[in-house]
Amino acid sequence: MRIDVLTLFPEVCEAFFSASIIKRARSAGVVEISCTNFRDFAEDRHRSVDDKPFGGGPGMVMMCGPVFAAVEDVEARHPGPHTRVLLTPQGQRFDQSIARELAGQTHLVVICGHYEGFDERIRLGLTPREISIGDYVLSGGEAAAMVVVDAVVRLLPGALGDEASTDQESFAQGMLEYPQYTRPQVFRGMRVPEVLLSGDHKRVEQWRQEQALERTRQRRPDLLKRRAQE
Repeated sequence: MRIDVLTLFPEVCEAFFSASIIKRARSAGVVEISCTNFRDFAEDRHRSVDDKPFGGGPGMVMMCGPVFAAVEDVEARHPGPHTRVLLTPQGQRFDQSIARELAGQTHLVVICGHYEGFDERIRLGLTPREISIGDYVLSGGEAAAMVVVDAVVRLLPGALGDEASTDQESFAQGMLEYPQYTRPQVFRGMRVPEVLLSGDHKRVEQWRQEQALERTRQRRPDLLKRRAQE
């Protein structure tokens, strides 16, 4: 897979993509990630990428020219099917099912906004998949891009040391993950459940399923309701 992140702050994203699981996935050739600066496609000597909104109002708006040019440039350099992703509070709420869907694509072009938002013609002309990571407003799309890319990359074959890891995580089965423990067996009076020390794999699996169900029922009953409807 290839991922191009288009942003005003490539250095911020690149630092994140150069650590931990994403770094290992890149080194192993599982994913190619490149960060491109919109300012490299500005049309004036000041490298302007924003302007005042027509009709007045606070803040500045991202201009069409640099965004269209950046998208068209990375797509031209990497022929093939492209999936454009626009990070915006107005988009579809990002979840694990969307992460799995995006992980099945060949080339993601992730567009990070800034300032007060995008010129509406960017949505109309590029027709991207609009995604939001939650009902709040960030200063820019970089943090959202890191969230989306991280969630997608870890689903790619070869990204994790244990391919079964993603099958046991929260949301993988429509529920939250069961409690996890490691050494020591007793810490400040808190003991590891005896079933996990029994060596009985069938009992352990049953306990984990029960704990996952109960934790989901207590904390995220909406997930169980959605699961029942599927």
